Formats: sequence, structure tokens, C-alpha cells
Amino acid sequence: MKKIKLLLGIALVGIIAAAYFNYPKLNLISGYASKSMASSVFIAEREPVDIMLNDHEMPLIKLSDCEVSTEDNSATASVYGLMPRKAVYKEGLGAVLTNEEFSEHNFDIVPNRIKVQDTLPFPFGNNGIKDTVLANVDYDKLEVAFENAFKDPEQRTRSLLVVHKNQIIGEKYIRGFSKDTKILGWSMTKSILATLYGILEYKGDMKMDYKPFADEIQMKNLKNNITIDHLLRMQSGLEWEENYFKISDVTRMLFLASDMTVAQRNKNVIAAPTEVWNYSSGTTNLLSGILREQFATHQEYLDFPYKELIDKIGMNSMVLETDLSGNYVLSSYAWATTRDWAKFGLLYLNKGMWNGERIFSESWVDYVSKPTENSDGVYGAHFWLNANGKYPDIPRDLYSVNGFQGQRIFIIPSKDLVVVRTGLEEQTDEQFNTLLKEIIRSIR
Repeated sequence: MKKIKLLLGIALVGIIAAAYFNYPKLNLISGYASKSMASSVFIAEREPVDIMLNDHEMPLIKLSDCEVSTEDNSATASVYGLMPRKAVYKEGLGAVLTNEEFSEHNFDIVPNRIKVQDTLPFPFGNNGIKDTVLANVDYDKLEVAFENAFKDPEQRTRSLLVVHKNQIIGEKYIRGFSKDTKILGWSMTKSILATLYGILEYKGDMKMDYKPFADEIQMKNLKNNITIDHLLRMQSGLEWEENYFKISDVTRMLFLASDMTVAQRNKNVIAAPTEVWNYSSGTTNLLSGILREQFATHQEYLDFPYKELIDKIGMNSMVLETDLSGNYVLSSYAWATTRDWAKFGLLYLNKGMWNGERIFSESWVDYVSKPTENSDGVYGAHFWLNANGKYPDIPRDLYSVNGFQGQRIFIIPSKDLVVVRTGLEEQTDEQFNTLLKEIIRSIR
């Protein structure tokens, strides 16, 4: 009995110590857990237990407990009962963290959608896939690449899909996931945002040299000279700290802010545009706010991504989530099936053409894949690059759509390839180089 009491006492001390030393972070931990749970349950249609055992099995987040309510489509999380946070799901808008400003009226307006009918096979529809065997593909070698991508449990790969010549030549999922499972893209969403600007440019409604802060007379400084190009290339000079493992600008924005579009807009200018490259989720949400300013109504803003991009290329599963103010959180919150993420990659591989219709200009592909000054050749305009050969065995023309925990869409024009990998663990450049090398070797 004494031994049991001693063990309980030690456990209690451990709990108290964990809560004490992490108390300032509890609000963020609960916020992350409740938002993740609500989105994963109500968008991805996964079981709460599976989410707790896998998605939330990470430092600090695993300290949280979550409860799901189907009465109001919500999830509430806390850390040992401390700092409870609630996230509520609304169809069409995703899940949003609530606070004292929360009101059901925040969700009166939802995006209109016109989804492509599933009469055609992938990629121009969702009516199955072509079963044509491509003569230049060594399927045995390709199978080895797939086996290697999944064999190490620590890699935590969830899905892998390879498209060659507009056809799926390989596809695999872990148990519990399938072609119909929506997966969070995290920062892959940033490339969706960039594409919306590419569409505006193609329509003649936006120029990359547009200065969104030019009229802010009271801030007569370097901020007036910031252009859309500077923002897309993450070289605005606006202050920002992108650190997900502490209380920082990005964690405060994602888990505390009601209006995420102003999180960086109100920051100080610490350098002239182009002088510093600084990866920033705040910049992407700032661009989401500027995007909203281009439309006369909130409804037009909400409809635009679906009308001009998502539904137009048949990404029927995709859901963009908003913040409490009705802004799309285009830094982080887009959900889609692996096949639909692949369609996005194919749109770029095909230089903006989709089934005979042009979505954005061919020159836009050149623009986003052009190396940004001071980025060491790794970044373009909201896309990542291989210009510096960080994947040494892969063609330099590779560019990619990257997200937290190793979400990737690799686009390799010289090999006519799109590769989508999703998972729960970031991979090293060496691991991705090996994966892509093995896939490329299977194509003659």
C-alpha cells in the first residue's frame, strides 16, 4: 500500500512539475490539441482515439486531454484540466478556435461550391484511375521505392503517390488511411495562396509590383515600398519569428489570434525589402487579408479559391479553413485527399493548363520557381526549390510544395513526375533524396 502511495505521489509531483514549467504554454497546447481534434474528426472523419494515439503523440501536445461533442461539432482540450480551449467545426469553413469574440454569426456566410462530376478518371475526374501499363516504367523497381518509404515506422509515412504522364503509377496508404482520407497540408497551403495571386495576375486584376501599404501615410517608412512580390518571396523586411516549439509570433497567431491577417501587418520593419529572406506564416496570412481586400464582398472572397482553382480542377475533397474573422488561414489549414493534392502538383507540371483550360499563365510557373535573393537557392515565390542541389541526385528543375511533418508535393518537369508524400514526421533532405532517386530510377 505504501509503495502504491509513493508511486502515486511521484506521479502527482511529475504532473504538477510539468504543468508548472509549461504553464505559459498551456493555452497554446490546449489550442493546438482542440483545433487538431475538431478538424481531424469533422473534416477527415477520423476516430478521436486514433488522433490521440498518433497525431497528438508529440512533445507537450501529448499532455493534453480532448473531448469531442457531436451536439455542436466541437472539441475541447485541456492539460490536466488547466487552460481549456474549444474548437468548433462549421461545414464549409472548417474548425476554428473560439474565444470571447466567438459568435455563430461569424459563420453565416459559407463558400459556394460547384464540384466536378465524377465521370472521368483521375486526374480530370474522380471516377477511378487509368489502368494502362506504361512501357517506360519498371514497376518492380517502383514497388521497392514504395516499400522503403513505409518500412521504417519512425518515418511515419501515411501516403505516397506517384504520377507520371498524367497517370497514377503508384499509390500506397497506411492502415486506416485511403484514397478518400483528407490530410492536412500544413504549409503546403501557402502554395495554394500563391496560386490565387497567379490567377488574379492572369486575369489582369493584380500586379506583382502592387504596393499594398503605399497609402499608409502615417507609416512613412520602408513599409510603403513593400510589394506583393516581396511578400510572396518572404523578403518584405517585416519582423517575424517562425518557431513552433515555443511561444512565438507564429504560435500566437495560429492559436490565439482572432484575425490572423494582421499578425504581421502590425509588425515593425527591420530591413528594407529584399535585404533579408525570412520564412513567415504571418506573411502568407497577411497576403490572405490583402486578397480579401480585392473583393467587394466577403462572399466573393470566400468563393474565389473554389470557383477559380479548387473546384475548377476537381479537388472536390479540399477544405480551406478560416479564422474567427472569416479570413482563410492560407498559411496552414487546407485539407485534401492525397489524389487531390496530386492534382495541384499536376496543374503546375502542366504549366497552368487543366483539361484544355488555362488557369494561370505559363510565365507564372517560371515566376514561382525562380530563386529568391538571399534564400540560398531553396525558395521561390511560396514554393521550395532544388536550385542549390540540396537533393543532389535529383534534377535541379525540381520545385516543391512543403508542409510541416514532411508533407510534400514534388514537381519534376524534366521527368514528367509529381510525387506526393504525407506523414507525421519531417524527413531529412537525404531521406527525400533517396526516395526520389529510387522513384526516378524506375522510369526509363
